[in-house]
Amino acid sequence: MNRSTLGAVYHSDRSCAFTLWAPLLKQAAVHLVAPEDRLIPMTRDERGYWRATVTGIDPGVRYFYQWNGEIDRPDPASHSQPQGVHGPSAVVDHAFAWSDAGWRSLPLAQWVMYELHIGTFTPEGTFDAIIPRLPELRELGVNALELMPVAQFPGQRNWGYDGVYPYAVQHSYGGVAGLKRLVDACHREGLAVIMDVVYNHLGPEGNYLWGLGTYFTDRYRTPWGDAVNYDGPHSPGVREYMVENVRYWFETCHCDALRLDAVHAIYDFGARHILAELAEAAAHCGRRSGRSCHLIAESDLNDPRLIRSPDIGGYGLDAQWSDDFHHALHTVLTGERHGYYEDFGALELLAQAYCQPFVYAGDYSAHRQRFHGADAADCPAWRFVVCSQNHDQVGNRALGERLSGLLPFPALKLAAAAVLLSPYLPLLFMGEEYGELRPFQYFISHGDPALIENVREGRKQEFMAFHAAGEAPDPQSEATFQGSKLQWELRQTGQHGRLRAFYRELLRLRRELPALTHLDNASLTATVIAPGVLELRRWCNESRVAIWMNFAAEPATVTVQPGAGAWRKQLDAADSVWGGDGSALPMQWTDGNLPNALMLPAYAVVVYIAER
Repeated sequence: MNRSTLGAVYHSDRSCAFTLWAPLLKQAAVHLVAPEDRLIPMTRDERGYWRATVTGIDPGVRYFYQWNGEIDRPDPASHSQPQGVHGPSAVVDHAFAWSDAGWRSLPLAQWVMYELHIGTFTPEGTFDAIIPRLPELRELGVNALELMPVAQFPGQRNWGYDGVYPYAVQHSYGGVAGLKRLVDACHREGLAVIMDVVYNHLGPEGNYLWGLGTYFTDRYRTPWGDAVNYDGPHSPGVREYMVENVRYWFETCHCDALRLDAVHAIYDFGARHILAELAEAAAHCGRRSGRSCHLIAESDLNDPRLIRSPDIGGYGLDAQWSDDFHHALHTVLTGERHGYYEDFGALELLAQAYCQPFVYAGDYSAHRQRFHGADAADCPAWRFVVCSQNHDQVGNRALGERLSGLLPFPALKLAAAAVLLSPYLPLLFMGEEYGELRPFQYFISHGDPALIENVREGRKQEFMAFHAAGEAPDPQSEATFQGSKLQWELRQTGQHGRLRAFYRELLRLRRELPALTHLDNASLTATVIAPGVLELRRWCNESRVAIWMNFAAEPATVTVQPGAGAWRKQLDAADSVWGGDGSALPMQWTDGNLPNALMLPAYAVVVYIAER
């Protein structure tokens, strides 16, 4: 198909081309419902695409598609749902005064990602309200904004993974025009934009695609029900629907990357996997625009095929998340060992996570009761995204506690250093940089009482596996949503301000020290040198860095041998400028006065660099 053909495509001559893929319908029509009531028959081609062109209409016209002369339904490729998921679709004029013609993002290996939820990032909960915050994020050292899904969902508050219109930007956030203003502003500020998209399922409320009988299949089951039909009868139209959605985000909305949600729940046993087809579409968008268009997968498979080149049997995606790093770090920081955390907990596994992207790379997993993952040693470290917190790992806790609610202040600095001094692409979760105290909890605003109750009960069952203590908040309550909004006023006060400054310094070191800029698992060692103490060495040519991190809640005395030459302390979390009690560690040493031992405070982080 040609680009931008699905849905309602508005032209400057006040005409609009409507296209609906529905091969099982016997009859289809465009039903204009406002400001006039008019029915326009559509014609069907041999592939099941229904088309009609309407003249003399303006942007904002409301319409349904009428199925078989009987029922009205919103457009599956609607670009706007101003009255919610059950209301009519609206015609959109995508003309926009972009100012980013010269924009080019940094190479992916230099990205520092910042994940945020539109509704809770600011009091207003809109795209426009984010724009004044962008300079602060850029000053912090962030250069890529990752937006949790914005596809139209039921009601006014939702994480976004219940979206049912992949092309329609959530109206309460500001619609597609608001998104374009944000993207344009990000590019002016030097920030790339990553859009979180969901191609493994659609939400339950307002999901009228079920009625067309082609988009889903019961051959496979996902945690959300029947799988999206990528390889069965009528699957070509489903694949085109998703491929064109990739083009929409890149070409119409100028996004720089897409984060593909839970690709392990995408089932495709055809010869050409849908992920490979999406990667080809992204590459084509990049060639057309002269910009990089990246795909980043979230996956529970530990499968390097996702990012390997198609030349050697891979799918050709640009990067993927590594949950193993998060789990290894979280367990040594918190001591939690329930649920999937039972596979982790030893500091040696965190050391292993620095040396290879997947801890479980064909190893036996006690939690899964099977062998899990595959070796990714042939894949560069910069193709893997790691974090200490994200929306899932925080929000899917019963009480939605952030690390700031689980750990003492020094341990928050240790968590930051563990991620930002790693050889991987770092992702920060909104508010972690200043230790936001409010939780990030799961919230919805569905309209179906039975569905609301099902969600409540489903959440309770999930928490049982984690032996969660305390009563989880009601996801339907607006108070749950309001209680998850960031408290921006904290970011420059007391320990919050010092923590933010510590993040900023870590990101400066990451940008400026070649040993930290060079993202390579082969140019480092990670060793447990004492109970609770991890030594991380990284190097690139003449640049050498030695890092000691104490994950214990008590001080540790360690003997270190950083190597030949003079060494100078570059960062010490115990210094008072970072909210510490003051450091007794030497500022520098040479071969002749190397201390016999170092006394590392609880949750210490200290970085030394070799002097040339």
